[in-house]
Amino acid sequence: MLTGGGDCPGLNAVIRAVVRRGIRHFDDEILGVRDGWAGLIENRLDPLTIDDLRGMLPRGGTVLGTSRTNPFRADGGVEAVFDTVERGGIDAVVAIGGEGTLSCALEFHRKGLPVVGVPKTIDNDIGVTERTFGFDTAVTIATEAIDRLHTTAESHDRIMVVEVMGRHVGHIATHAGIAGGATRTLIPEHPFDIAEVCDSLNRRHGKGRWASIVVVAEGAKPKPGTMEIPEETRDEYGHIRLGGIANLVAEQIERRTGIETRVTVLGHVQRGGTPTPFDRVLSTRYGVAATDAVHDGAFGSMVALQSDRIVTVPLEEAVKDLKTVDDQLWDVARQFFA
Repeated sequence: MLTGGGDCPGLNAVIRAVVRRGIRHFDDEILGVRDGWAGLIENRLDPLTIDDLRGMLPRGGTVLGTSRTNPFRADGGVEAVFDTVERGGIDAVVAIGGEGTLSCALEFHRKGLPVVGVPKTIDNDIGVTERTFGFDTAVTIATEAIDRLHTTAESHDRIMVVEVMGRHVGHIATHAGIAGGATRTLIPEHPFDIAEVCDSLNRRHGKGRWASIVVVAEGAKPKPGTMEIPEETRDEYGHIRLGGIANLVAEQIERRTGIETRVTVLGHVQRGGTPTPFDRVLSTRYGVAATDAVHDGAFGSMVALQSDRIVTVPLEEAVKDLKTVDDQLWDVARQFFA
């Protein structure tokens, strides 16, 4: 069992559930892979027992460690993974991760590795599942931050720009924006016109002493030709390295409106710390279901939440398309924009 990509609230709950279900129900021997796919490349495996995971349910992060190592981009990485699997007598791998980790799992499945995936990303962008664990925690943290920023913004008649995670999709920003009463929300699915955003803020503040909260997903983009942004860099999975859009937006807002504007970048705070009760339950359900999928021989699949039931879906379907913000939900959010 490995955890790959960014850490996420609920990872330890999944690990705990896989171990508990595997040992108690199937008399399995569970090996924990250290630091994601890197651990399989380097043969860093440790046995996991029920006692090892006691007290881990409410703990954030991952006791196994994680990395963004991609075996298909490392020299000899794929061969090293299969060598570790063969030498360790490993019957199956449970890969817990997001788009990058699960895409690797799919490629390994195609090469003959018995693998089952568990969807992990606070962005909630994995297809064919209604929820990924960690998302509810991230939205809760972002909403609490927005609630706190309202009062300080009101005290100074300021505009507060809050940057939340969301590489390609704006699920966190949309949900937190609605829950936190944001004045505007900017998401990757709908490129923004900074002039139009500033005009709406000017109209709002022109009516009296107001405070405004602008929620920005880290992957939000301006409409072409409306605002300059820095050149992009990428990680091992080819993902664009993001962060900092809020500072650019805040600079434009203050320059164009003349209203004092401050920035809060929530960053890793969103995916650290204790998972919410919803995420603890979902993670536990996923862990139990992943163990059952292994024993059912459902390799090349991912466990998913559909109509409040845990099912298995093909990994190929899970990573084919990113799940974007639903148009109906976005229309709800837009009703409350300035």
